[in-house]
Amino acid sequence: MTMSTLTDRYVGAAMRSVPEKQRADLAAELRASIEDQLDARMAGGEPHDAAERAVLTDLGDPDRLAADYTDRPLHLIGPRYFLAWWRLTKLLWAIVPVCAAFGVALGQTLSGASFGEIVGSVASVTISVIVNVGFWTTLVFFIVERSAGGADVGFVSRWTPDQLPEPHDSGARLTDLIASLVLLGVAAGAVLWDHFVGTAYLAGRGWTSFLAPELWPWLIGGLLVLCACEAILAIRVYAYGRWTARSASVNLLLNALIVVPGVWLLMQGKLVNPTFFASVIPESGDTVAVIVGIVFGFTMVGVAGWDSVDAFLKAGRAGRTSTRRRAAVSAQ
Repeated sequence: MTMSTLTDRYVGAAMRSVPEKQRADLAAELRASIEDQLDARMAGGEPHDAAERAVLTDLGDPDRLAADYTDRPLHLIGPRYFLAWWRLTKLLWAIVPVCAAFGVALGQTLSGASFGEIVGSVASVTISVIVNVGFWTTLVFFIVERSAGGADVGFVSRWTPDQLPEPHDSGARLTDLIASLVLLGVAAGAVLWDHFVGTAYLAGRGWTSFLAPELWPWLIGGLLVLCACEAILAIRVYAYGRWTARSASVNLLLNALIVVPGVWLLMQGKLVNPTFFASVIPESGDTVAVIVGIVFGFTMVGVAGWDSVDAFLKAGRAGRTSTRRRAAVSAQ
């Protein structure tokens, strides 16, 4: 293989992606650069073939070289917009797929779909939303970067110290403890009020309970015990100063012990008083009962799921903070 053949092939490969009007000038410039480097190596005693191969190897990929000649970026999102793109994409991925999955699951449930159909629809929609969010967000930033030619067009604000994130909450503040105890107390009080007094007052009938009377005493008593355990856990977390993996796991277990039986009873029609909606809304009580039951079930699962995830997130942040503090003390 001759020197001209290798050089011609390299120049031809480099000029493929160069605009036509620039191609002749850049080809001549590149060829002259190769010849100069080749002459220098040959003057040092290298053979033609070895010198040519070494020169072309040093120049690297011809497409990359052509991009350097024409100032053409070889990335979708450059450093100017990358962090903004990544932060926005993560934020959208954390919100949009969850909302879409919840909406699809609720709609499918209301339409009477089977469990398998609901799972299949939720999975397909969630994957589709994740892909579309990533694609369209990337496309917007790609267009902005290419349109601006790498210049700052004000699409991303200049960073200032005001944008520094606030320290993450460990979940062990006094306000968190008070809020947890108040919510648990209100929930327990509402359950007891519903059983002993009632939720809705009907003329001529008196008070009617929302929960099924058959839940008393064992199931409602068990719920009150679990609420007491939740209160003890909240006090323990506050006393310890932070969430840990163990306390988060206990919180997950307590949530599961509340939600799983609750959803099962709801699906069996044994959680809500069957006469409640028929008495309150005689005309469409059955329809309202189905809708409220589904929404109630989704709400229970959603609240318990978020509470469990939030506890593990706080435990992880607290653990990393503790590790950094120990490392800092050891370094001193």
